[in-house]
Amino acid sequence: MAINIVKNRLSGSIGKYLQAATALRYSTEMSTYKTLAVSTPKPFVYMVKLNRPEKLNAMNSTMWKEFKECFKELSTNPDCRVVILSGAGKVFCAGIDLQGMMEIGQSLAEHEDIARRCKLLEPKIKDYQDSFTAIEECSKPVIAAVHGACIGAGVDMISAADIRYASSNAYFQIKEVDIGMAADVGTLQRFPKIVGSDSLVRELVYTARKYPATEALESGFINRMLDNEESLLNKSIEVAEDIASKSPVAVQGSKMNLVYSRDHSVQEGLDHIAMQNKAMLQSEDFLNAAMAQAVKGDPPIFSKL
Repeated sequence: MAINIVKNRLSGSIGKYLQAATALRYSTEMSTYKTLAVSTPKPFVYMVKLNRPEKLNAMNSTMWKEFKECFKELSTNPDCRVVILSGAGKVFCAGIDLQGMMEIGQSLAEHEDIARRCKLLEPKIKDYQDSFTAIEECSKPVIAAVHGACIGAGVDMISAADIRYASSNAYFQIKEVDIGMAADVGTLQRFPKIVGSDSLVRELVYTARKYPATEALESGFINRMLDNEESLLNKSIEVAEDIASKSPVAVQGSKMNLVYSRDHSVQEGLDHIAMQNKAMLQSEDFLNAAMAQAVKGDPPIFSKL
């Protein structure tokens, strides 16, 4: 009887699923950005490309602002289920644009008192932090596809991603100590929770040495290394397309709980997922996916979320 009820509900939803299948060819129009190029290589897969190749994709004030806006927009875009983060040109990201740092320095020079300088700096630091926290707060999984250099702010950035892939010519560098500062937009908080060796983390932070893709793979910072940029992007799109075929309710709920559980106790994480799933297990996605597995039929098509 239960199977018949499920079949009836599925057959009653055919029209809606056909509409969803047709909608795969279309995507919600995104805002236009000066420093980011946004494209849709596959249905429900969005690619955000750092797009200042002439500056090696260094983060200037415009990019910091647009980065946060872009990921907030993607988080609520029903046509987006997965995001690939990549870089245009020869390298992924050369870090912070030092010209912007000089502009901040000029603003500080207008004040002699340290309290007033701190009042100016604190919101700027927090704005930059929020730009990369937007990756973590984005409800959609984010795959970082890194080629060439990924330095300073680039490491902060991809440490907030869900999945990290790199080409064989990629290298990473926590560069901040070389310019007389401690990294302050995410690396010191997220990187140690990704890499298993506390000793390695401290070596990379204190020395600012290059951390090649082969070593990053061995130590778990990345989990795939591809031969070149083309194969890197192809693999990223392939995995993203696979993720996009799954229930958005399940995938987005999983991301939310992975992030929450990382920062809370096991019991708090269990309580959190119980609170969520008492509602989400009543979703049509669960019913449709379970039925497809039970009858081994065609893969289910999930409506937009």
